[in-house]
This record gives sequence, C-alpha cells and structure tokens, in this order.
Amino acid sequence: MALRGVWQLRKLIVSYSDWGGSSKGIRAFMESHLPEFKEKNPQLEVVTEMIRGQHPHLKGFYENKNQRVVCVKNLDPEDILLQATRLRNALGRKVIKLRTRHVTKHPSVQGTWTTAVKY
Repeated sequence: MALRGVWQLRKLIVSYSDWGGSSKGIRAFMESHLPEFKEKNPQLEVVTEMIRGQHPHLKGFYENKNQRVVCVKNLDPEDILLQATRLRNALGRKVIKLRTRHVTKHPSVQGTWTTAVKY
C-alpha cells in the first residue's frame, strides 16, 4: 500500500527448500507467478533464497524498519500469490490490540450509545 504516494514494502524475500515436500507449491509459484509479480511491482526488490530442510516462508521488509513473516507451508501457488499481494498492500505497522470495541478520543460522560436504550 502506498502511504502519501510511497510504497511501504521495500523488499520481499521468498525462502524455500529445493527438496522438501512442503515447498512444492512455492516452487510452482516461482515458475508461474513470480516473474509476473516482479514485472507488475518494479518498486519492489524480490529475492529468492534457498534454505534446505525448513518450511517455506515470505518475509517482507517495510519502509518503517518493520518486517513481517508469513509461512506458506503446503499452500497452492495462487494462495502464495495472495499472501505476497497482502504483504505488498500492508503498511507494515505493528498490530495493536484494542481494549474495547468503541474507540474514541473524547469518550462520552453518559456512556456509549446503543439501540437497546429503555426510557
């Protein structure tokens, strides 16, 4: 995703194993979908990395120095393309757990409004 016109994902590392069974889908992804993905995203540096004996994963490095790792073990090439696109579209911010469902800067003194108010 672009924040103020700047793409946030800088580098995508595709890690796989050349003989592991869980890397079968990512090897097919690299043959069929990865060249097209690189062509459509020239702002993105895509690196392939072979790590024997480990499950495949995608690692994204963002502009704000954060990184995200997505395991793509036993996934189809189309699902791996979806995960790579999700990494590209993310801003790279940390996930913040909300304490309540209602978030506001100025909470009401009377409480949260609901439709089940009885007069």
